[in-house]
Amino acid sequence: MSFPKGFLWGGATAANQCEGAWNVDGRGPALTDVKTGGSVNAPRLVTYIDKDGNPHAEPESPRGIPEGAHYAVLDDYLYPNHDGIDFYHHYKEDIALMGEMGFKTFRMSISWSRLFPNGDEEVPNQKGIEFYRNVFTELRKYNIEPLVTIWHFDTPLYLEEHYGGWKNRKLIEFYTRFAKTCFEEFKGLVKYWLTFNEINNTVMFLEMFGNTASDEDYQNAYQILHHQFVASAKAVQIGHEIDPENKIGCMICGITFYPMTCDPSDILLNRHTWEQGIFYCGDVQCKGKYPTYAKRLWKEHNVELEILSEDLEDLKKGTVDMYSFSYYMSTVVTTHTVTDKVGGNFSAGARNEYLQYSDWGWATDPTGLQYYLEMMYDRYELPLLIVENGLGAFDTVEEDGSIHDPFRIDYYRQHIQAMDKAIQNGVDLIAYTTWGCIDLVSAGTGEMRKRYGFIYVDKQDDGTGDYSRSRKDSFYWYKKVIASNGENLD
Repeated sequence: MSFPKGFLWGGATAANQCEGAWNVDGRGPALTDVKTGGSVNAPRLVTYIDKDGNPHAEPESPRGIPEGAHYAVLDDYLYPNHDGIDFYHHYKEDIALMGEMGFKTFRMSISWSRLFPNGDEEVPNQKGIEFYRNVFTELRKYNIEPLVTIWHFDTPLYLEEHYGGWKNRKLIEFYTRFAKTCFEEFKGLVKYWLTFNEINNTVMFLEMFGNTASDEDYQNAYQILHHQFVASAKAVQIGHEIDPENKIGCMICGITFYPMTCDPSDILLNRHTWEQGIFYCGDVQCKGKYPTYAKRLWKEHNVELEILSEDLEDLKKGTVDMYSFSYYMSTVVTTHTVTDKVGGNFSAGARNEYLQYSDWGWATDPTGLQYYLEMMYDRYELPLLIVENGLGAFDTVEEDGSIHDPFRIDYYRQHIQAMDKAIQNGVDLIAYTTWGCIDLVSAGTGEMRKRYGFIYVDKQDDGTGDYSRSRKDSFYWYKKVIASNGENLD
């Protein structure tokens, strides 16, 4: 194997999916706190009360909730993110298990509303600062390097309701204050940062899963992205000023797209899908300017962005130091009518006959990972980090408490082999953090039974369980992988 010395092996989580303690020690609610549980066949619902006082539970819409309504936690629904896996009270135990596996890095996020409960305060919540400082100190005890995402799908609910979320330019100011606080308070404890998790989802997912979107939806999505691009660029500049040792990256939802046929129309559609879904965000954050094809993308949906001249300067000055991405699967695009489709969370589209699919409809495609790595390194020539990769699956706890998950081991083995091939072909890959190294609440479905971890957590979809932790077979396997720097995959 060709993994470089000092390669950052580890795992990844997100605050909103694992922390719990949603209303503890001054934390304010986030958008994820008004999302119910769902399943592969039933979407998560957002709950709110309309202007006439009537409760509602509906699938999340890019248009938000109706005018005059306000988000609400309703009695008749289960909100899995409220408790997560209670990392807030179990972090020492969880980090000790990561240390036992030999983690070199741990990717996590900071809950914005734990530091700024409403999001627009001038002064942060000290209890929130103390919690994260304790977590980072604990990680350092085991020589685990924190890799911290500043925003991971959890905008404070107050900002959504009172400012319209990221559609409002004011959020740039609030976010940069939040980021500056993180850089200042955790200087010396954290040096690897990501500004926005899967920033490209905002546009890429508008019509990806059989959804339909209006020009207004696209207008909002591209304007949201512009505000986040500027916020990210400002954060990069602030982070470098506060500590020149900081390495700050973007984070892209990485999906490899293939044309279904060699029909030139499919080939062109595939190119345009890459541009809209993947390249657009990476180009702005890595190259510091809007790409040449942006005007085509905007024109397709009559988008007219509000862009200030100083925004373009910020984009130039605030390019990222590294490119990170998630990778779970590939998908197929075509201009032709297809009957054989895959359905399920984040995967709707034509079925690829050459691939196997999970119980949630996700295609297992390690070659697609190699393809993605080689393409992105050639495009940007920046260090790459795979910060999410994993297989959500059912786990069975045997009578003796053991959990045998050879399918998970096999999945990781194939993807690590693909990473090795990319490195041999010249790619500068510096980190690999599996998702999620410990079982947590699924972002897409809100389920616990869709398990990813090397560590099993006794929490069930109905909210029952004692939150006890136990090691799966994959725990011991990944420990060997790390100890051998990727040599021992048996």
